[in-house]
Amino acid sequence: MKELTPAEESPSRVVWEELEKRVREHAQTWIQHLLEEEVDSFLGRQKSERRACVDGRAGYRNGQGKPRRLSMMGGTLTLRRPRLRATEEPFESRVLPLFVRRTESVRDLLPELYLHGLSQGDFELAMRGLLGEGAPLSASSIARLRGRWQAEYEAWGERSLADHDVVYAWADGIYVKAGLEKEKAALLVVIGALRDGRKEVLAVVPGQRESEASWTEVLRSLAKRGLRPPRLLLADGALGIWAAAAHVWPKAEEQRCWNHKIANVLDKLPKNAQAEARERLRQIPAAETQKEAERRRDAFVRRYQRAHPKAAETLLADWERMVTFYRFPKEHWKHLRTTNVVESPFAAVRLRTDAAKRFKRVDNATAMLWKLLRVAEKTFRLLDHAALLRDVHAGRTYRDGVIEPVSKSEERAAA
Repeated sequence: MKELTPAEESPSRVVWEELEKRVREHAQTWIQHLLEEEVDSFLGRQKSERRACVDGRAGYRNGQGKPRRLSMMGGTLTLRRPRLRATEEPFESRVLPLFVRRTESVRDLLPELYLHGLSQGDFELAMRGLLGEGAPLSASSIARLRGRWQAEYEAWGERSLADHDVVYAWADGIYVKAGLEKEKAALLVVIGALRDGRKEVLAVVPGQRESEASWTEVLRSLAKRGLRPPRLLLADGALGIWAAAAHVWPKAEEQRCWNHKIANVLDKLPKNAQAEARERLRQIPAAETQKEAERRRDAFVRRYQRAHPKAAETLLADWERMVTFYRFPKEHWKHLRTTNVVESPFAAVRLRTDAAKRFKRVDNATAMLWKLLRVAEKTFRLLDHAALLRDVHAGRTYRDGVIEPVSKSEERAAA
């Protein structure tokens, strides 16, 4: 009895256990037909049709090449590229380009697996489980695939940012074991909130311990690529970023992270006093007005200044940068009191870098972490009440989170 091809087989003959196999067979047959149709289009005639009968191009079919495996998210297919001879110009397939062994989706799967905890040594086992035993994978092929990230990162770092209307920007550094130095390398990261509410990674650059010079280079690079200063810059207490912003983004307002401030104050207190102090400190930025926040600050200082003066001094230090968020919409305060926008994707990245061996080169670490941050970027949520960003971007002023009325002079200027 003649064995039916996948295209001829009745659906009623397919059972659950064979479903994936049958789907791959149909996909394989369909793509093979596409390759043949692509040759028909190139030559201007179908198979076995004489050139004299049609207005076709020079050239002839010359059988098929060796079987090639193509890994897709649905499994691995085996295909054979049609061969041609005596053509006036080389034939290049757009369906199955030369040397391509996997689709873009499969390639993008690697950093996602790594981000979610899969070690490099387990890649091959996991990918074979997803793509089938015939998947063209090896340790060297995976290494080459990772090598492409470096070129992608370099192109990404040179892209124009002229069309990016950034309202808020969060800056922070992450440290990784890389290079021959004993100290960890710093990767400086900037994430921006655009006027439409989207959050986007703007910069991932290796720097020297978050120094002023390193941050200045990062911010100037963003400016050279057309990025206009944000309305508000958020960062931790590192002096380098604030000194750099003063030179490159002098008009941007500045807000320090309350999580870092609270941690710094608690570090000046004994452990048996930290629980009460932590609760008092958390209540300060939760105040509805700046005046109330300052009243709670003063109460904290009175409570701890005599026994623990350094804790009180740490809270008072750089106070103006701690309450800038009151001059922006109340609906955005939860995004503006901390650098959690940067810290959240960093948490997943740190799981990988803490467990990883030392990177041989800093640029390898940079490309890897850039790729991981771009994967994390897919899960970034829109800023709450994104519609308010247009008013903030336009320069509207707020007092204790409430927008102030437009003055008559501003109305005339707008007209």
